[in-house]
Amino acid sequence: MKVDILAFGAHPDDIELSASGTLIHEIGLGKKVAIVDLTEGELGSRGTIATRYEEAAEASKIMGIHARVNLNLGDGFFDFSKENKLRLIEQIRYFQPEIVLVNAYSDRHPDHGKGAVLAKEACFLAGLLKIETFYEGVKQEKWRPKNVFGYIQDHYLKPDFVVDITPYVDQKIASILAYKTQFYNPESNEPATPISSKEFLEFLKGRWGEYGRSIGVPYAEGFTVDRPIGVNDLFDLK
Repeated sequence: MKVDILAFGAHPDDIELSASGTLIHEIGLGKKVAIVDLTEGELGSRGTIATRYEEAAEASKIMGIHARVNLNLGDGFFDFSKENKLRLIEQIRYFQPEIVLVNAYSDRHPDHGKGAVLAKEACFLAGLLKIETFYEGVKQEKWRPKNVFGYIQDHYLKPDFVVDITPYVDQKIASILAYKTQFYNPESNEPATPISSKEFLEFLKGRWGEYGRSIGVPYAEGFTVDRPIGVNDLFDLK
């Protein structure tokens, strides 16, 4: 199944929080998008593994995602082993994306930086002919995405580019609140966490507003890249 964009997240909800507006925009333009969650988020203080899968499915439906996979590498404890790299390489070769989105390279949760590096390395390795992988018994062809972009999460990072998400803010918020055990829900009896308050949602909108203001729009999402970005037309930039 070839897609245009493959988004990796260390935990279910990482992508919804930081890149869902951009993905909704691209899906609206006819692009195919898949998500690969590296873990089940099983160490989260609220909810269960079962509710995370239910919530991820609902969020995917809201965003219009074409496919979603969970690799269950171990929340908090996954590493850069050969086995884990091969698991990601298999997904990259299966989906054959042109663009890959990864976690923030530096962030509050250590899984985010680890997930970003693991996914970025797998993108390179997936293009090496002598690394053999198989999917459902069939040998996979090598594949290397054209671009790898990091989305920005809890810590403020200066973006290398931002994407206008103003028309999709309500849909983005709906995808976040699909994780009803994790985020603000006045009827919840779950323990309070830094992300379960109403103020956290206000912080998110403030961050989107800050990035949006830089290009003269109400809301935007920011991304980082470790190489120069080429443009075809100077007048197509905001």
